[in-house]
Parts: sequence; C-alpha cells; structure tokens
Amino acid sequence: MPHALEWSRAYTGRLSEADRAAQAVRADELAARLESGIAAGEMPFLTMPYRARLEQDIDAVLPRVKRFRHMLVLGIGGSALGGRAIQRAFAPGQDGPNHVGPCLWIADNVGPGQFEALLGSLSPNETVVVTISKSGGTIETVSQYFLVRDWLKAACGDSWTDQMIVVTDVAKGYLHDEAQRLGLAALEVPDNLGGRYSALSAVGLLPAAFLGIDWQALLDGAADVARPLVEAPRAIASHPSFATACWANALMAKGYSQLIFFCYIPQWATYGPWFGQLWAESLGKDGKGSMPVPAVGVTDQHSVNQMFLDGQRDKGCIFLTGKETSRGPLFGDDIPEKWAWLRGKPFGCLLEAEALGTRMALCKSGVPLLHVDMADTGPRAAGSLMMLLEAATVFTGWLMGINPVDQPAVELGKRLANTRLGAPGYPAESADLAAYLAVAEQRQPF
Repeated sequence: MPHALEWSRAYTGRLSEADRAAQAVRADELAARLESGIAAGEMPFLTMPYRARLEQDIDAVLPRVKRFRHMLVLGIGGSALGGRAIQRAFAPGQDGPNHVGPCLWIADNVGPGQFEALLGSLSPNETVVVTISKSGGTIETVSQYFLVRDWLKAACGDSWTDQMIVVTDVAKGYLHDEAQRLGLAALEVPDNLGGRYSALSAVGLLPAAFLGIDWQALLDGAADVARPLVEAPRAIASHPSFATACWANALMAKGYSQLIFFCYIPQWATYGPWFGQLWAESLGKDGKGSMPVPAVGVTDQHSVNQMFLDGQRDKGCIFLTGKETSRGPLFGDDIPEKWAWLRGKPFGCLLEAEALGTRMALCKSGVPLLHVDMADTGPRAAGSLMMLLEAATVFTGWLMGINPVDQPAVELGKRLANTRLGAPGYPAESADLAAYLAVAEQRQPF
C-alpha cells in the first residue's frame, strides 16, 4: 500500500471545493515555470544532479570518519535541522541508556557555556568535526570553527586537519578557501541549493552515513516523489505536492494564518522543526505567509492542542501518521477492571487511537485537515515525505507570488549582528544600530 494524502476533510471550515478549483486552474502557469526552472538548473533539490558526485565523495570520506566514535557538526538552521531529524528518526540509540555506537552532536547555537561544556565532554582524539556553511561565512559557524580548530590543534598537533571536514560551496567562500589552503576534506553544497532544501545532500547525509543510516534509501525515496515532476513537469496538476500547495495557498487566502504540522510518528518528531524552517523561511515574505506550528502526538494533546481545538479559527493542519513496524508489548490480563478493555491489546493501539481521536476532534472543531498517511516509517519513506514537503513549499511560494528560495529579512539580521561585532562595510546597518541603541530603555524589574 503506497503513502497517501487523504483529502476528505481538507476543504472544510472556510474552504470549499470552489477554492480547490480556483487554485487548480493555475497548473499550466506553474508547469511552465517548473519546466524552465529545471532546464536552467535552478531546481537541484528536485533533480538531484549532484547525486553521483555525492555518492563518490561520501564513499571516499566515510572510512576516515568511521574511525571516530563522535561526530561534531558545526552548523545552524538548514545546516543542522535536517541532520538532527534524520538522526533522531533512524539512529535514536544515542539518546538512550547504555549506548555504545557512534554519536552525533550538533552545535547549532552560540551559547558560550553550552558550547564550552560540549567541548569539555568530548575527547578530541575520538571526534571528527564537520563544519557546514553553504556561503562559508556564516558568523556563528565560522566562529565555532575557529574555536574547535584550536581545540583539535591542542590535542592532536598538526594532524588536526585529518579530523576536520567542511561542507560548503564548491568554488568560493572562506571555508572553501580554508579547505584549499590546509588540504581539508571538502564536500559540496551544490549551486542553487539553499540550506533549508539541503538535508538530502552532504549536509544531512554525511552525518547519516557516519551513523550507519541507509542514506541511499533517503535519496531513493526523494527521487520516487520527484521523478514525475522532473520527467513530465507539464503534468504537475496530478502531483500531490501541487495539490498540497493549492490547499495551503487557499488556506492563506481565507485568513488561516497558522499551519499545524502534527506528527503522530514519534520517532519523526524532529521533522517538525525541520518543516518549520522550510515553511517559514521560504514563505514569510512581503507581509504574506502562514506560521508553521510543529506539534508532536501524543505529547501535545496535553498542551497546545487546547488552542488548536478551541482557540481562534485561524489554523489548518497537516496531520502525519505512519504504519509502525513494532506493536509494542501486550497489556497483561491482570489490568484492573476499570481498564479491562486494554487487556491483551498491544501498547501501539494507544497511539493509533489517540491519533484518530485527535484527528476527529480537530475536524469537529472546523480545522481544515490534510492527512498524510505513510505506508511505513523507514528511511525511504522519510525521503519521500521530505521531497513532497520541499516541492509543495516551492509551489506554494509561486502561487503566492513570492520567491520561496531567498530569505532577505534573515540576511538583515545577520548584517546587523556583524555590525555589532565590529565588522566593517555596513554603513547603513551602523546607522540603524546607533539609532536603535540611542533609544532610552524602559525597564521594569520583577
């Protein structure tokens, strides 16, 4: 049985079948744009032209990284979220007791105490470091690189370069230049592949390979979903990613400002933050977009679900379920009489029932809901889901009339931060910073 989108309760609330039809008529417009984008090499997340080189690069570097117990990834945003989602889904053992296999650590923030504690708990002689930045100049990641380089040098001497790998642009940027100067192993982030679309490149797949995850299956699953779009872009109207984009754009047009990503596959819970960046950074532009709200079933039934069910009617929902391979232990016959209806049932039946109950409650509350039902929860299935969501995000941006692959507001924050640190070459930001700091604070102690 294949994965499926279930649409029976997607066009409800303020949406109607007329809204579905109004969006679908734009299929030819998007098909032409897709066709030209593919021809121009602007859709590498979809066409994956980098796959052959990626396979060669990972095969070449894997024996080196497998010598180490720990992998420390330096990266932020799209350089971290995909890798973490893949690790939590398919190599969760390191988060449990008595783990003895390889461990992946991702330094995706610049809290000094946390970072110092991480380096203090790792043995540099047992650690391979992967520094990830497409531009090669992300200040958070480069600053970590400077400190970790010194940490490795102090313990390993001149051989520290054997334990440093960079994943960056193939032709330019500081990290590219560092790799050339020092002879560091380097893997590419392909052109036109922004960070939030890069999880299925070396960015997410080198850590996956280190952990022993079937990273080729992730690529195969993605290719399954992308192939119809690549081979026949003019048939976009029948593709589930286009249907998802039409629904999402219709939601926004009718005033639904939040999109819940409710994940009822517990081991895939960290795909919620990955999707959150993908959706928010791609579509939050020009006063447009909807706010992604990651939620985890069943945990968030007992927290934010009250708002979903009985708060403002401004929410649509992508509801994710999957077929579990394990049913879990059986409840015994000595269950108290009050709970006798659990006797002999597998623990997994609770997750199924809770998912159905929450889905029904959302629908009864008028939340337009698209049910994504995964036939299984292996790496190939995850790759298919990631490609579906990436394509749907791009198509939603096109329907909205915005560019889904840039992030101008984020870049402004980066420039202002660099200015605060003393970087030259930002006259406008320097003036803005001075004006901001000149406003008197109004502090109220508590």
